[in-house]
Amino acid sequence: MKIGFIEDTKLHGGTQLWVYEAINFFNYKGHEITVITPKNGWLERQISAKKSKISLITYDFDTITKEGIEAINTWKIALKRCDVAICTIHPPRSTFHCVVFAAKCIKNGKLNTILIPKTGTIIPTYKREYYLPDETIETYIIAISENTRKLLINHYQIPPERVKLIYQGVDLEKFKSRENQKEIAKIKYPLQEVCSPILGCVGTIERRKGQDVLIDAINSLMNSFPNLLSIIVGEIPEGDDGSYKKLLEHKIKRSKLKDRLIFYPFTSEPEFIFERIDILIFPSLFKEGLPNVLIESLAMGKPVIASNIGGIPEIVKNNKTGFLVKPSSVDELVNRIEFLWKNQEIYANLVKAGRKIVERKFCRKRQFEEFLDYFNELIIEK
Repeated sequence: MKIGFIEDTKLHGGTQLWVYEAINFFNYKGHEITVITPKNGWLERQISAKKSKISLITYDFDTITKEGIEAINTWKIALKRCDVAICTIHPPRSTFHCVVFAAKCIKNGKLNTILIPKTGTIIPTYKREYYLPDETIETYIIAISENTRKLLINHYQIPPERVKLIYQGVDLEKFKSRENQKEIAKIKYPLQEVCSPILGCVGTIERRKGQDVLIDAINSLMNSFPNLLSIIVGEIPEGDDGSYKKLLEHKIKRSKLKDRLIFYPFTSEPEFIFERIDILIFPSLFKEGLPNVLIESLAMGKPVIASNIGGIPEIVKNNKTGFLVKPSSVDELVNRIEFLWKNQEIYANLVKAGRKIVERKFCRKRQFEEFLDYFNELIIEK
């Protein structure tokens, strides 16, 4: 099978890590892989360093928005090699959108390529054409949460037979707590003192992720847990002016929590972060699908306290694998953290249940196979 990947970003995050692992898995299984991605981006660097048989097609991130003849021809040549082309849905850049442009290239070249937009987070301002760009092009959408699938069908009126739910999952061997890994984690993320509990918050540093809610919660928790520490992991998104991170830093300084919060950059080895924390806090306010970090945390035996939005309840089962709280509610977040850490028997039960649900429903290798089965099904039916 000839499989294409379109990734219109230079950044690296959970989605790009998934794409890179999918590329490697499908390549290992003997499929012919073509990757279309911006020059000098994270994904290009990873694939170039690997020196594999993967066909890497790059383009200028800025000039492609003009949709010139050269860009169209580049994508047409790349897409002609593909039976299916998976395109991660990213925010539009001015009037340019990668899914719409891919459909245009397929139509212009009269190609047989099946376009497969893949999405997790549904953003209210996104247009229907970002998911189903041209009714004359063979297009099928992969949603990585049931919540996303329902929104595509009900809100965007996309035919149900065009939308397939396939969870992303995690590597169960990579995300498994080990004693030797814990020792490496202590070196990578050293702490000056014994801290308890250690809270983790992993995600881009932006307002929708709600890190300010966590900071307010920590401020309220200091009387109950004077040795509490929080690790915030992530980077400012591309195009962001950094004002939200400055707000967080000002809030920390004003609250005198400087020694209780540590910022770390994005890492492609989050398993070491999970070895250092006791609880993952995910205080997002809006715009969430089913973040990989939640699955990874549960796989590592770390319970999750998260906002009750999007597809999060599909992995964080309230009172079973973690706790769900109302977005922006500092009081609820404080209450759940206190309750969980003071009740270690419940904590232990959540750890067992969390790993079990990941093994049952979110094994990445099984889901990669499900992707391949679906691609085969589409090709045969075409």
